[in-house]
Formats: sequence, structure tokens, C-alpha cells
Amino acid sequence: MSLSNQQREQIADLLKGTIRRKLSAYSPESNNMPFHVRLLGQDRMALFSFIQSINTTLGTSIFEQVAAIIAVPHFRRAINQYKDFSNTISDKAQVVIQRIVDDLRAARTRPNKPAEIAEILQVAKTGTLKKVKRPRIDLFLESRDGTEYYFDLKTAKPNIDEIVGFKRKMLEWVAIRGAVSPKPKIYTGLAIPYNPYEPQPYDRWTFQGMFDLPNEIKVAEEFWDFLGGKNTYEELLQIFEDVGIELRSEIDAKFASFAPKH
Repeated sequence: MSLSNQQREQIADLLKGTIRRKLSAYSPESNNMPFHVRLLGQDRMALFSFIQSINTTLGTSIFEQVAAIIAVPHFRRAINQYKDFSNTISDKAQVVIQRIVDDLRAARTRPNKPAEIAEILQVAKTGTLKKVKRPRIDLFLESRDGTEYYFDLKTAKPNIDEIVGFKRKMLEWVAIRGAVSPKPKIYTGLAIPYNPYEPQPYDRWTFQGMFDLPNEIKVAEEFWDFLGGKNTYEELLQIFEDVGIELRSEIDAKFASFAPKH
């Protein structure tokens, strides 16, 4: 097994606590949807709203907390919502980043993250340092050899404008870190917790042309097994399933209260 019993319990407790808090505080949204309610029923509409809320919580909070729990034994540091990050960037680094993005968008160059990092770090401490909004780092890891990993977790299927924005953000994180440390061993990239296209392979072509896929994107098994070792992804799915089975009666009871009375 890749996960210890303690890790399994931590993850299960996190999931159960989150679901139960949401169940206890849940009340249907006030949006009037009379056609939907009459067609599908108030109980189904209430459950649909609850599922949407859980989906948001998974994407914005749960996955990154689970990731940190899994990574702790394998990394020197593993922190979700990492806040110990600078907020200064060199104007010369910004010029380099803009040129990299422009060249990628125009297909004048192909993505090459190691080369892009090296180019940015060359100028990261030169020119005028400007303050920017402090980045939100979903997951920070430091490996035993000192390599720093900065992940942005994404669950939605992005469009091209969002992909360009993600790329710029990944490069800016390099520049911000380089403004403090001249030669950090750094990785910045996207983590996608599950493959929405399964059983088909993840549709990575949308990122091609902007992202160096092997060096910037980790999807599903690739991400979770990177954190915890082989089979971590499958073990994690089993934990989610076990918790779902345990809570099924509580969830059913909650939403049965919204069913029409005959």
C-alpha cells in the first residue's frame, strides 16, 4: 500500500467532516425554478444543488488538502495554501515573460520549460523590482534534494484564453521566486486531479503550443502517484468510495425531506 493507515484516516475524516458540515448547514437555494422543480421534483433539485456545492469544494479546497496529506512522508515540506511566497517581480523578467508568451502564441517557438526558466532567472534580480499581488499557491512541495514544486490545481476544462493566463502565471512564479533566490531549483505547473475524459486519455492538445506537457502538467494518476508513490490514485479513489458508502444513508435522509408529501 502507498498510503499509511494514518493517512487513510486523515483523508476519510476530512471528507466526512466536510460533507457532514455541508449537510447540516444546507438549505435549498432561493432561486425560483418552477419548471425544473415541477419536472424533476424539489428533492432532486436540492440534491443537484448540493452536488454542485461539493464539486466546488473539492476543486477549491479538498483536493489540495488531500494532496498535502499524501505528500508529507515523501517530501521535506508539503503545504497547501502556501503563503510564504514573495510578491516582487523584476520589470526585465516581465519583458522576458511577455516575449515568451507572445512567441508561443504565434507558434514562433515551442514550449521548453527548462529553457524558459533559465532565461527568466537570468534577469530575475536585475532591473526594477515591483510589488505585485501575492500569488495563491495551491500546493507547495520541497523535495529532499531541495527542488521546489509550486502547483496550481485545476478541475475545469480551460479555454485558450485561460490557458494563456495559466502559462503566464507559471512563468511569473518563476520570476517572483528568482527575485529572492538567484538559482532556485524550481518547478511550476498545473495539477489536474482527475481526467474528465476518462476512459479516453486526457485531452492535452488544448495545452499544446503553450505548455511543455511533460514538464508542466500532471493529470490524475500521474499527479497522485507523484505525491505518494505507485497506486496512490487507485487507493485514493477507494477511500472516496468507502466514505460515500458510509455517508449514503445520511445524504439520502437529508434529501428525502425535500420530497413531495403524498
